[in-house]
Amino acid sequence: MYWFSYLITPIVVCSGLGVFLYKKIAIQKEIISNLNYRTLHEVPTPRGGGIVFSLLFSFTIFVLWHGDEISDQVFYMFGLGGFVATLFGFIDDVKNIKAKIKLAIQLFLGGWAVYWLEYGDLPLLESIPFLIVTLVALFFMVWMMNAYNFMDGIDGMAASGAIFISLTLATVLFLTEGPVEIITIFILIAATVSGFMFFNWPPATIFMGDAGSVFLGYIFGSLLLFTVLNNDISIWSWITVFGYFFADTTVTQIMRVILVKKWYLAHRSHAYQNLARITGSHLKVTGAVILYNIIWIFPLVVWSVLQPEMEVVAAILAVAPAMIVTYKYGPLLSSS
Repeated sequence: MYWFSYLITPIVVCSGLGVFLYKKIAIQKEIISNLNYRTLHEVPTPRGGGIVFSLLFSFTIFVLWHGDEISDQVFYMFGLGGFVATLFGFIDDVKNIKAKIKLAIQLFLGGWAVYWLEYGDLPLLESIPFLIVTLVALFFMVWMMNAYNFMDGIDGMAASGAIFISLTLATVLFLTEGPVEIITIFILIAATVSGFMFFNWPPATIFMGDAGSVFLGYIFGSLLLFTVLNNDISIWSWITVFGYFFADTTVTQIMRVILVKKWYLAHRSHAYQNLARITGSHLKVTGAVILYNIIWIFPLVVWSVLQPEMEVVAAILAVAPAMIVTYKYGPLLSSS
């Protein structure tokens, strides 16, 4: 499947052109993110742009499957599941789906991903009842879809994170001679999101919306379960590569449960959001997280792969600094 490398540039270009055209349609149809107490942008901005890279991803997966380049399991789990996730997210961008319906659809999507899993030879799972493992995996999928949505709060944050995570884990699988079809999926995510990133880079002229964030949460959650259960990527390497995102979402949620009575309501008290307000710049914050990922996280991920006995240490080192920043600049600074 190495011929796929020749399609990377055309895919990036198609994604960029698709976003350019969608932006015009979104303005005409008034699919706009208007200003409110949660937003950090200063002008109404088109949203739902994630529909472009998500559909391009699903279409490419279909083409690869139709050409017998990937398995049925990979197609149904990532291609079809990702397609449903982005449609659900886009409808929410346009119609604002009620919370109970959102949860029901997220549970369905999580159940779909779990259904296609093949539980590998993991010693830990042998001592845990199958039902409990399945319920934990289902809860994780729902959490992941919401967590990635939480990180889509300033320009370029969620998109740049997706590109970094995908390319880093593609490198991990290359170093460990992992499955080519999963390497292809990671590269495909990076390529399709890169076209969108041109328009989402601060100051953003379009937002991915739930069409993009729910899709990415579903895909990354499914990839984590798939690769961990098949012993392709360690859970500790996943925690390491998600270092900043994991720290910010987890610490913020725990602190909100402690500090805020209605902790479950929508808010903008993540550390990166507060820092964007303090500095008056999305670019500085997104840029800082990108540098943190490249300079600190990437070497730790590679280290955890080359020296598996140190993978727990690598995960702690990846998460700890971001936890400290989140504790200082998160809900303690602003819980609204």
